[in-house]
Amino acid sequence: MNTDIKASFHLPGLFEFYDLYKIFLSVYAEHREYFYDHIEIESIYGSPAGSIWSGGRVGYGEDDIEDCLKLMKEYHLSSCLTFSNSLIKDEHLSDKLCNHLCSVLNEEKGNGVIVSSDLLKEYIKEKYPNLYLVSSTTKVLTDFKDLKRELDNEDYLYVVPDFRLNKSFEKLESLSNEEKEKVSFLVNECCHIDCNVRKQCYENVSRKALDIECEDHVCPNKDTYRFSDAMNNKMFISNEDIVNTYLPMGFRHFKIEGRSLGSAVVLEMLMYYLIKPGYHLLLREMIYLDSSLDLF
Repeated sequence: MNTDIKASFHLPGLFEFYDLYKIFLSVYAEHREYFYDHIEIESIYGSPAGSIWSGGRVGYGEDDIEDCLKLMKEYHLSSCLTFSNSLIKDEHLSDKLCNHLCSVLNEEKGNGVIVSSDLLKEYIKEKYPNLYLVSSTTKVLTDFKDLKRELDNEDYLYVVPDFRLNKSFEKLESLSNEEKEKVSFLVNECCHIDCNVRKQCYENVSRKALDIECEDHVCPNKDTYRFSDAMNNKMFISNEDIVNTYLPMGFRHFKIEGRSLGSAVVLEMLMYYLIKPGYHLLLREMIYLDSSLDLF
């Protein structure tokens, strides 16, 4: 394996976990010895409250937008808007908040938008050309041929496949180096591998973001997210998997989910993937001293 290749992580909670990241990113900048040598943080993704282009999760971030984006610039990280609403229509494209966010991030290159709607993709591509585009996992692309077609779409810098393709190693190995560079694996999905209502779940979230009256989607497979359950999922990508399998194969982008969780759970996931075990307790003590955190 090329030891220069690092696993680039895309973290949850751009507008959800400001207090957590304010401390965590300062540690990342000042104490890189705490972190695994094979990792780097590339982006943090999320969407603020009131953004109708949002998708993926019902809960949206309520942290101060300006503070969150300023924090990202301070640490030279990519801000990635989760605008993965799949039900966008022409009348939604003029939304002031979403356009404002895109306009601010478009002022310089290096920021992006996660999309599911082709209509929204074309709109952002034309109006905000400095923003890179990410194909959302909410498209639920479980057929490898569909993933291949998405990877070959030059509009996307990254494509997040459905987690059920995580271990399709023979097919993944057949991808070109350019295609492998675009794949961003969802590492810690808790959803049941046999779930057949995943797309309906995401569509329900999209309706709620657009303030369309609808019943809550009730997941038939689980009640709450537990990282321990995710680790037992057959499609879970462990730290060892990343080092021993994915990096040697040429895949280096990994996405951690968790925008709708509490800070304590997200911290545990960040530590698992990014922090050497010997520094876990030290980091917990540093973070938990800030009593303003919504731990659970």
